[in-house]
Amino acid sequence: MTGEPAPAGGLLEIYDRALPQVYGYLFSRCREQALAEDLTSETFLVAARSASGGPVTVGWLIGVARHKLADHWRHQGREERLLRAVETAAVAAEDPWDEQLDQFRARDALDSVAPQHRAALTLRYLDGLSVPEVASVLGRTVHATEALLVRARRALRAAYEEGGADV
Repeated sequence: MTGEPAPAGGLLEIYDRALPQVYGYLFSRCREQALAEDLTSETFLVAARSASGGPVTVGWLIGVARHKLADHWRHQGREERLLRAVETAAVAAEDPWDEQLDQFRARDALDSVAPQHRAALTLRYLDGLSVPEVASVLGRTVHATEALLVRARRALRAAYEEGGADV
């Protein structure tokens, strides 16, 4: 790598020499052509924006590329953690009530719960609305709606199980 500075306006002069070095640096670390190309472009955009800040060298461009790659990896790590958290929450939110439901008993149980429970359960599970959408329809906060759904599921389960004792 050369450390020859290019004048602030000389980005085009160093571009031809620096491009293979910056791209090669990035590709050797990420092993993805499209990603290396994107990060190389971002590196040269930074150089173009800061061209009035002093000389641009190949070494400086490699430093910018290193930061771009680190930013990419941090962003990717955050996305993966978020996806794992969402997946874990979805698994944890699964209702462990695994038995087959009798449709008529379920309807009777739904009819027997309090109206606010019936409304929340119907909107969420029969109409397929998300919790924030149910909250909006019912004029409640999301947190209050989540609590209402917990109580409603508990009441529905109790009503359903009571209905089975009579059969």
